[in-house]
Amino acid sequence: MLLKLYSKNNRPEDLQSIVDILNDGGIIIYPTDTVYALGCHALKERPIERICKLKNIDPRKNNLSIICYDLSNISEYARVSNATFKLMKRNLPGPFTFILNADSRLPKIFRNRKEVGIRVPDNAIIREICRLLDAPILTTTLPLEEGEDIEYITEPELIDEKFGEKVDLIIDGGTGGIEPSTVINCCDDVPEIVRQGKGILNE
Repeated sequence: MLLKLYSKNNRPEDLQSIVDILNDGGIIIYPTDTVYALGCHALKERPIERICKLKNIDPRKNNLSIICYDLSNISEYARVSNATFKLMKRNLPGPFTFILNADSRLPKIFRNRKEVGIRVPDNAIIREICRLLDAPILTTTLPLEEGEDIEYITEPELIDEKFGEKVDLIIDGGTGGIEPSTVINCCDDVPEIVRQGKGILNE
């Protein structure tokens, strides 16, 4: 199912239907401030396993990331120092993924890695869904096979053609980007940029 949404003035019943899908353990595809992504309720183990299977990734070896509405309840899901919190506050919302030490509130599928990526994207659609859900959303980029047209991860109609049977809902938020987020590892005292992406870090 393909659902068109906008940065504001969406119908409350459309937003609630997405929240219901996530609460029921469903998987959605949605726009961010970088690329289109796969996501589910981050505190529910079964849909996370579905996403890992869909992307053919091992959660014990791959970092998993979550989207939060803002940083107000970040300490529920990750351990963050004052210096790191200030760095995040300066750069979020924005196209960044901050790698932090995971907290025990996350499902055990995260605790196998002991780390979690935190995103607060500058995208009103997914942040509003996150706010209404009142929980973080697991997020991972759409897989693109070798030799496949980039439009299959940027154009909602083609995303629907490729993934429509595999997920519960696709949100059409317009054409997506192709540049990933900038990843900063903050697990140690000194933040380290491990992947330079769209975001330019304000240190």
